[in-house]
Amino acid sequence: MHKVMGFFVTMAIAGLALGAPPALAADREPLDARFQQAKPVECDVQCGDVITQHTKLTHDLSCSGTDGPALTIEGDGIVLDLGGHTVRDSGLSQPGGYGIVVSGDSMVRNGTIRGFAISIFTEGASYLRLHELKFEDNGVAVYDFTSTYFLVTHSRFIGSNYVFFNDFEQSYGLFDVRSSHFENNGNVFLLQGHIADILDSTFTSNDVVIDCFSGSLRVRSSIFTRNQAVVRAVDTGGRPDFCGHLRFEDSLLANNTSFGTTAEPVWVPQSLELVNNLFVGNGSGLEVYTFTVYVHGNTFLNNAGGLTLSNLPYVALPQTGIVRANRFLYNDGDGLRVPPPHTPTVIGNVALGNTGWGIYAPTAYDGGGNVARNNGAGNCEGILCAPY
Repeated sequence: MHKVMGFFVTMAIAGLALGAPPALAADREPLDARFQQAKPVECDVQCGDVITQHTKLTHDLSCSGTDGPALTIEGDGIVLDLGGHTVRDSGLSQPGGYGIVVSGDSMVRNGTIRGFAISIFTEGASYLRLHELKFEDNGVAVYDFTSTYFLVTHSRFIGSNYVFFNDFEQSYGLFDVRSSHFENNGNVFLLQGHIADILDSTFTSNDVVIDCFSGSLRVRSSIFTRNQAVVRAVDTGGRPDFCGHLRFEDSLLANNTSFGTTAEPVWVPQSLELVNNLFVGNGSGLEVYTFTVYVHGNTFLNNAGGLTLSNLPYVALPQTGIVRANRFLYNDGDGLRVPPPHTPTVIGNVALGNTGWGIYAPTAYDGGGNVARNNGAGNCEGILCAPY
Protein backbone atom coordinates (compact mmCIF):
# COMPACT_ATOMS: atom_id res chain seq x y z
CA MET A 1 0.00 0.00 0.00
CA HIS A 2 1.33 3.40 -0.97
CA LYS A 3 0.33 5.66 1.89
CA VAL A 4 1.68 8.74 3.59
CA MET A 5 2.11 8.82 7.28
CA GLY A 6 -0.22 10.01 9.68
CA PHE A 7 -3.09 34.07 -11.18
CA PHE A 8 -5.06 34.54 -12.95
CA VAL A 9 -3.90 32.61 -16.08
CA THR A 10 -3.02 35.02 -18.85
CA MET A 11 -4.15 34.45 -22.39
CA ALA A 12 -0.51 34.25 -23.44
CA ILE A 13 -0.05 31.24 -21.17
CA ALA A 14 -3.36 29.69 -22.06
CA GLY A 15 -2.86 30.38 -25.74
CA LEU A 16 -5.61 28.03 -26.74
CA ALA A 17 -8.15 30.09 -28.66
CA LEU A 18 -10.42 30.19 -25.65
CA GLY A 19 -11.32 33.80 -26.22
CA ALA A 20 -10.78 36.76 -23.93
CA PRO A 21 -11.75 36.46 -20.26
CA PRO A 22 -15.09 38.09 -19.51
CA ALA A 23 -13.53 40.51 -17.04
CA LEU A 24 -9.96 41.67 -16.62
CA ALA A 25 -8.27 42.24 -13.28
CA ALA A 26 -8.40 46.01 -13.71
CA ASP A 27 -12.13 45.85 -14.27
CA ARG A 28 -12.71 43.86 -11.08
CA GLU A 29 -10.95 46.13 -8.60
CA PRO A 30 -13.51 48.95 -8.39
CA LEU A 31 -16.37 46.45 -8.35
CA ASP A 32 -14.76 44.48 -5.51
CA ALA A 33 -14.27 47.73 -3.60
CA ARG A 34 -17.98 48.46 -3.99
CA PHE A 35 -18.83 44.98 -2.73
CA GLN A 36 -16.65 45.45 0.36
CA GLN A 37 -18.21 48.84 1.14
CA ALA A 38 -21.76 47.66 0.61
CA LYS A 39 -24.01 47.47 3.68
CA PRO A 40 -26.85 45.07 2.85
CA VAL A 41 -30.15 45.88 4.52
CA GLU A 42 -31.90 43.13 6.50
CA CYS A 43 -35.06 42.13 4.68
CA ASP A 44 -37.83 39.60 5.19
CA VAL A 45 -36.95 37.76 1.98
CA GLN A 46 -39.29 35.02 0.77
CA CYS A 47 -38.84 32.20 -1.73
CA GLY A 48 -39.24 33.43 -5.29
CA ASP A 49 -38.22 37.05 -4.53
CA VAL A 50 -36.23 39.15 -7.01
CA ILE A 51 -33.28 40.95 -5.38
CA THR A 52 -32.59 44.41 -6.88
CA GLN A 53 -30.63 46.06 -4.04
CA HIS A 54 -28.10 45.08 -1.37
CA THR A 55 -29.97 42.57 0.79
CA LYS A 56 -29.29 40.52 3.92
CA LEU A 57 -31.43 37.54 4.88
CA THR A 58 -32.92 37.37 8.37
CA HIS A 59 -33.93 33.68 8.36
CA ASP A 60 -33.51 30.38 6.55
CA LEU A 61 -35.45 29.78 3.34
CA SER A 62 -36.96 26.39 2.50
CA CYS A 63 -38.01 26.67 -1.12
CA SER A 64 -39.25 23.23 -2.04
CA GLY A 65 -41.85 23.46 -4.80
CA THR A 66 -41.16 27.14 -5.54
CA ASP A 67 -42.35 28.15 -9.02
CA GLY A 68 -39.03 29.31 -10.50
CA PRO A 69 -35.73 30.01 -8.73
CA ALA A 70 -35.55 30.32 -4.98
CA LEU A 71 -34.05 33.81 -5.46
CA THR A 72 -33.11 35.95 -8.47
CA ILE A 73 -30.51 38.75 -8.49
CA GLU A 74 -31.19 41.42 -11.13
CA GLY A 75 -28.90 44.39 -11.78
CA ASP A 76 -25.19 45.06 -11.45
CA GLY A 77 -23.17 45.64 -8.28
CA ILE A 78 -25.63 43.94 -5.92
CA VAL A 79 -24.56 42.10 -2.76
CA LEU A 80 -26.76 39.29 -1.44
CA ASP A 81 -25.66 38.44 2.10
CA LEU A 82 -27.26 35.24 3.35
CA GLY A 83 -26.60 36.35 6.91
CA GLY A 84 -25.32 32.94 7.93
CA HIS A 85 -28.63 31.36 6.93
CA THR A 86 -29.46 28.46 4.60
CA VAL A 87 -31.34 28.54 1.32
CA ARG A 88 -32.53 24.98 0.67
CA ASP A 89 -34.59 22.80 -1.58
CA SER A 90 -36.00 19.47 -0.48
CA GLY A 91 -33.52 17.55 -2.65
CA LEU A 92 -32.79 16.55 -6.23
CA SER A 93 -36.07 14.73 -6.93
CA GLN A 94 -37.61 17.79 -8.62
CA PRO A 95 -35.76 18.40 -11.92
CA GLY A 96 -34.88 21.97 -12.82
CA GLY A 97 -34.87 23.34 -9.26
CA TYR A 98 -32.69 26.48 -9.22
CA GLY A 99 -31.33 28.09 -6.09
CA ILE A 100 -30.04 31.57 -7.00
CA VAL A 101 -30.17 32.88 -10.59
CA VAL A 102 -27.78 35.78 -11.25
CA SER A 103 -28.25 38.09 -14.22
CA GLY A 104 -25.82 40.91 -13.32
CA ASP A 105 -22.34 41.42 -11.86
CA SER A 106 -22.95 40.58 -8.21
CA MET A 107 -21.71 39.07 -4.97
CA VAL A 108 -23.26 36.27 -2.89
CA ARG A 109 -21.75 35.63 0.54
CA ASN A 110 -22.01 34.24 4.05
CA GLY A 111 -24.38 31.27 4.10
CA THR A 112 -25.35 27.81 2.84
CA ILE A 113 -27.05 26.73 -0.38
CA ARG A 114 -28.33 23.16 -0.18
CA GLY A 115 -30.21 20.53 -2.15
CA PHE A 116 -30.88 22.22 -5.50
CA ALA A 117 -30.54 20.73 -8.95
CA ILE A 118 -28.50 23.88 -9.73
CA SER A 119 -27.63 26.08 -6.77
CA ILE A 120 -26.07 29.06 -8.63
CA PHE A 121 -26.96 29.78 -12.26
CA THR A 122 -25.58 32.72 -14.27
CA GLU A 123 -27.48 34.12 -17.25
CA GLY A 124 -25.94 37.46 -18.16
CA ALA A 125 -23.42 38.08 -15.37
CA SER A 126 -19.88 38.78 -16.56
CA TYR A 127 -18.50 38.69 -12.99
CA LEU A 128 -19.71 36.86 -9.90
CA ARG A 129 -18.05 36.96 -6.48
CA LEU A 130 -18.78 34.02 -4.14
CA HIS A 131 -17.42 34.40 -0.60
CA GLU A 132 -17.72 32.34 2.60
CA LEU A 133 -20.40 30.08 1.20
CA LYS A 134 -21.15 26.42 1.80
CA PHE A 135 -22.60 24.42 -1.10
CA GLU A 136 -23.99 21.10 0.08
CA ASP A 137 -25.69 18.19 -1.70
CA ASN A 138 -26.53 19.98 -4.93
CA GLY A 139 -26.74 18.48 -8.40
CA VAL A 140 -24.59 21.32 -9.80
CA ALA A 141 -23.16 23.88 -7.40
CA VAL A 142 -22.21 26.58 -9.95
CA TYR A 143 -23.44 26.60 -13.56
CA ASP A 144 -22.02 29.14 -16.01
CA PHE A 145 -24.29 29.71 -18.98
CA THR A 146 -22.92 33.05 -20.24
CA SER A 147 -19.11 33.39 -19.97
CA THR A 148 -18.71 34.54 -16.39
CA TYR A 149 -15.56 35.37 -14.43
CA PHE A 150 -16.02 33.67 -11.03
CA LEU A 151 -13.95 34.71 -8.03
CA VAL A 152 -14.55 32.14 -5.27
CA THR A 153 -12.98 32.65 -1.83
CA HIS A 154 -13.15 30.86 1.52
CA SER A 155 -15.98 28.58 0.47
CA ARG A 156 -16.82 24.89 0.94
CA PHE A 157 -18.27 22.52 -1.63
CA ILE A 158 -19.52 19.19 -0.31
CA GLY A 159 -21.51 16.36 -1.86
CA SER A 160 -22.41 17.83 -5.27
CA ASN A 161 -22.53 15.79 -8.47
CA TYR A 162 -20.75 18.66 -10.27
CA VAL A 163 -19.24 21.73 -8.66
CA PHE A 164 -18.25 24.01 -11.57
CA PHE A 165 -20.14 23.28 -14.78
CA ASN A 166 -20.48 25.26 -17.98
CA ASP A 167 -22.47 25.10 -21.17
CA PHE A 168 -20.22 23.58 -23.85
CA GLU A 169 -19.50 25.90 -26.82
CA GLN A 170 -21.81 28.48 -25.22
CA SER A 171 -19.65 29.98 -22.45
CA TYR A 172 -15.95 30.74 -22.05
CA GLY A 173 -14.99 31.99 -18.63
CA LEU A 174 -12.65 31.71 -15.67
CA PHE A 175 -12.99 29.87 -12.37
CA ASP A 176 -10.66 31.78 -10.02
CA VAL A 177 -10.76 29.77 -6.79
CA ARG A 178 -8.86 30.70 -3.62
CA SER A 179 -8.70 29.27 -0.11
CA SER A 180 -11.62 26.88 -0.61
CA HIS A 181 -12.37 23.26 0.26
CA PHE A 182 -13.90 20.50 -1.90
CA GLU A 183 -14.97 17.16 -0.45
CA ASN A 184 -17.03 14.14 -1.56
CA ASN A 185 -18.09 15.67 -4.86
CA GLY A 186 -18.40 13.87 -8.18
CA ASN A 187 -16.69 16.14 -10.73
CA VAL A 188 -15.24 19.38 -9.36
CA PHE A 189 -14.08 21.35 -12.44
CA LEU A 190 -15.58 20.61 -15.83
CA LEU A 191 -13.45 22.69 -18.21
CA GLN A 192 -15.20 22.99 -21.57
CA GLY A 193 -13.63 26.18 -22.85
CA HIS A 194 -12.97 27.52 -19.34
CA ILE A 195 -9.77 28.26 -17.46
CA ALA A 196 -9.34 27.28 -13.81
CA ASP A 197 -6.88 29.13 -11.55
CA ILE A 198 -6.65 27.45 -8.14
CA LEU A 199 -4.78 28.81 -5.12
CA ASP A 200 -4.46 27.58 -1.51
CA SER A 201 -7.32 25.11 -1.81
CA THR A 202 -7.93 21.53 -0.67
CA PHE A 203 -9.51 18.64 -2.58
CA THR A 204 -10.29 15.43 -0.75
CA SER A 205 -12.33 12.32 -1.56
CA ASN A 206 -13.77 13.60 -4.86
CA ASP A 207 -14.35 11.37 -7.89
CA VAL A 208 -12.60 13.57 -10.49
CA VAL A 209 -11.10 16.91 -9.51
CA ILE A 210 -10.32 18.36 -12.96
CA ASP A 211 -12.02 17.23 -16.16
CA CYS A 212 -10.08 19.12 -18.81
CA PHE A 213 -11.96 18.54 -22.04
CA SER A 214 -11.13 21.88 -23.64
CA GLY A 215 -9.57 24.36 -21.26
CA SER A 216 -6.50 25.16 -19.18
CA LEU A 217 -5.48 24.88 -15.54
CA ARG A 218 -3.07 26.47 -13.08
CA VAL A 219 -2.80 25.12 -9.53
CA ARG A 220 -0.73 26.77 -6.78
CA SER A 221 -0.11 25.81 -3.16
CA SER A 222 -2.99 23.34 -2.98
CA ILE A 223 -3.61 19.83 -1.60
CA PHE A 224 -5.11 16.84 -3.42
CA THR A 225 -5.67 13.78 -1.27
CA ARG A 226 -7.77 10.58 -1.40
CA ASN A 227 -9.43 11.53 -4.69
CA GLN A 228 -10.35 8.80 -7.16
CA ALA A 229 -8.69 10.76 -9.99
CA VAL A 230 -6.87 14.09 -10.02
CA VAL A 231 -7.11 15.02 -13.72
CA ARG A 232 -8.96 13.68 -16.73
CA ALA A 233 -7.21 15.35 -19.66
CA VAL A 234 -8.66 13.90 -22.82
CA ASP A 235 -7.08 12.92 -26.10
CA THR A 236 -9.50 13.83 -28.89
CA GLY A 237 -7.37 12.37 -31.67
CA GLY A 238 -6.15 15.73 -32.95
CA ARG A 239 -9.59 17.35 -33.11
CA PRO A 240 -9.98 20.98 -31.93
CA ASP A 241 -11.37 20.06 -28.51
CA PHE A 242 -8.18 19.52 -26.54
CA CYS A 243 -6.98 20.05 -22.99
CA GLY A 244 -4.54 22.93 -23.19
CA HIS A 245 -2.03 23.97 -20.54
CA LEU A 246 -1.69 22.13 -17.20
CA ARG A 247 0.50 23.67 -14.49
CA PHE A 248 0.91 22.48 -10.89
CA GLU A 249 3.25 24.32 -8.54
CA ASP A 250 4.07 24.10 -4.82
CA SER A 251 1.30 21.55 -4.27
CA LEU A 252 0.84 18.20 -2.52
CA LEU A 253 -0.75 15.24 -4.31
CA ALA A 254 -0.99 12.37 -1.82
CA ASN A 255 -2.84 9.08 -1.45
CA ASN A 256 -5.01 9.56 -4.52
CA THR A 257 -6.30 6.37 -6.12
CA SER A 258 -4.98 7.45 -9.52
CA PHE A 259 -3.73 10.50 -11.33
CA GLY A 260 -6.12 9.80 -14.22
CA THR A 261 -9.45 8.03 -14.58
CA THR A 262 -9.84 4.31 -15.21
CA ALA A 263 -11.05 4.93 -18.77
CA GLU A 264 -8.42 7.62 -19.51
CA PRO A 265 -5.48 7.13 -17.16
CA VAL A 266 -3.04 9.23 -19.20
CA TRP A 267 -2.97 13.04 -19.03
CA VAL A 268 -3.04 14.46 -22.58
CA PRO A 269 -2.57 18.26 -22.49
CA GLN A 270 -0.86 20.43 -25.07
CA SER A 271 1.79 21.41 -22.51
CA LEU A 272 2.72 20.43 -18.97
CA GLU A 273 4.50 22.28 -16.17
CA LEU A 274 5.22 20.69 -12.79
CA VAL A 275 7.18 22.90 -10.39
CA ASN A 276 8.13 22.10 -6.78
CA ASN A 277 5.34 19.61 -6.07
CA LEU A 278 5.30 16.54 -3.80
CA PHE A 279 3.70 13.38 -5.24
CA VAL A 280 3.54 10.77 -2.50
CA GLY A 281 1.70 7.52 -1.83
CA ASN A 282 -0.50 7.62 -4.91
CA GLY A 283 -2.01 4.43 -6.33
CA SER A 284 -0.65 4.97 -9.85
CA GLY A 285 2.26 6.53 -11.65
CA LEU A 286 1.84 9.78 -13.59
CA GLU A 287 1.85 9.21 -17.35
CA VAL A 288 1.63 12.25 -19.64
CA TYR A 289 1.37 12.60 -23.43
CA THR A 290 2.18 16.19 -24.38
CA PHE A 291 4.12 18.35 -26.83
CA THR A 292 6.34 20.20 -24.35
CA VAL A 293 7.28 19.72 -20.69
CA TYR A 294 8.86 21.73 -17.90
CA VAL A 295 9.32 19.51 -14.85
CA HIS A 296 11.44 21.10 -12.12
CA GLY A 297 12.04 20.51 -8.41
CA ASN A 298 9.40 17.85 -7.82
CA THR A 299 9.57 14.79 -5.56
CA PHE A 300 7.92 11.49 -6.52
CA LEU A 301 7.98 9.30 -3.40
CA ASN A 302 6.53 5.84 -2.78
CA ASN A 303 3.96 5.91 -5.58
CA ALA A 304 2.72 2.89 -7.53
CA GLY A 305 4.71 4.26 -10.48
CA GLY A 306 7.02 7.12 -11.34
CA LEU A 307 6.77 9.76 -14.08
CA THR A 308 6.42 8.78 -17.76
CA LEU A 309 6.68 11.47 -20.45
CA SER A 310 5.75 10.87 -24.11
CA ASN A 311 4.40 12.82 -27.04
CA LEU A 312 1.04 12.06 -28.60
CA PRO A 313 1.11 8.79 -30.55
CA TYR A 314 -0.10 10.43 -33.78
CA VAL A 315 2.43 13.33 -33.59
CA ALA A 316 5.64 12.72 -35.56
CA LEU A 317 7.83 15.19 -33.67
CA PRO A 318 9.53 14.09 -30.44
CA GLN A 319 8.58 15.66 -27.16
CA THR A 320 10.88 18.46 -26.00
CA GLY A 321 11.44 20.40 -22.78
CA ILE A 322 13.34 20.25 -19.50
CA VAL A 323 13.28 17.70 -16.67
CA ARG A 324 15.49 19.13 -13.96
CA ALA A 325 16.31 18.79 -10.25
CA ASN A 326 13.59 16.24 -9.48
CA ARG A 327 13.77 13.32 -7.04
CA PHE A 328 12.33 9.91 -7.87
CA LEU A 329 12.40 7.85 -4.68
CA TYR A 330 11.17 4.32 -3.93
CA ASN A 331 8.46 4.15 -6.55
CA ASP A 332 7.19 0.94 -8.17
CA GLY A 333 8.46 0.67 -11.75
CA ASP A 334 10.75 3.29 -13.29
CA GLY A 335 11.44 6.53 -11.48
CA LEU A 336 11.55 8.57 -14.69
CA ARG A 337 10.72 7.05 -18.06
CA VAL A 338 11.11 8.91 -21.37
CA PRO A 339 10.71 6.37 -24.18
CA PRO A 340 12.23 6.91 -27.66
CA PRO A 341 12.22 9.09 -29.70
CA HIS A 342 11.61 11.87 -27.20
CA THR A 343 14.29 14.43 -26.45
CA PRO A 344 13.73 16.52 -23.33
CA THR A 345 16.88 17.62 -21.51
CA VAL A 346 17.38 15.57 -18.35
CA ILE A 347 19.56 17.41 -15.83
CA GLY A 348 20.40 17.16 -12.14
CA ASN A 349 17.80 14.55 -11.15
CA VAL A 350 18.09 11.92 -8.38
CA ALA A 351 16.62 8.41 -8.64
CA LEU A 352 16.93 6.07 -5.65
CA GLY A 353 15.39 2.72 -4.78
CA ASN A 354 12.80 2.45 -7.58
CA THR A 355 11.84 -1.12 -8.51
CA GLY A 356 12.42 -0.51 -12.25
CA TRP A 357 14.95 1.80 -13.86
CA GLY A 358 16.03 4.87 -12.00
CA ILE A 359 16.02 6.97 -15.19
CA TYR A 360 15.13 5.36 -18.52
CA ALA A 361 15.65 7.94 -21.29
CA PRO A 362 17.47 6.41 -24.29
CA THR A 363 17.06 9.39 -26.63
CA ALA A 364 16.91 12.30 -24.16
CA TYR A 365 19.56 15.00 -24.01
CA ASP A 366 21.92 14.45 -21.10
CA GLY A 367 22.33 17.73 -19.23
CA GLY A 368 24.59 16.15 -16.61
CA GLY A 369 24.45 16.00 -12.85
CA ASN A 370 22.04 13.05 -12.63
CA VAL A 371 22.40 10.62 -9.72
CA ALA A 372 20.94 7.11 -9.45
CA ARG A 373 21.55 4.07 -7.27
CA ASN A 374 19.84 0.99 -5.85
CA ASN A 375 17.20 0.81 -8.61
CA GLY A 376 15.88 -2.67 -9.43
CA ALA A 377 16.24 -2.85 -13.24
CA GLY A 378 19.26 -0.60 -13.50
CA ASN A 379 20.20 2.94 -12.63
CA CYS A 380 20.22 4.86 -15.93
CA GLU A 381 19.66 4.11 -19.61
CA GLY A 382 20.61 6.68 -22.25
CA ILE A 383 22.20 9.18 -19.90
CA LEU A 384 25.19 9.06 -17.59
CA CYS A 385 24.40 8.85 -13.88
CA ALA A 386 26.75 8.97 -10.92
CA PRO A 387 26.04 6.91 -7.80
CA TYR A 388 26.46 9.98 -5.54
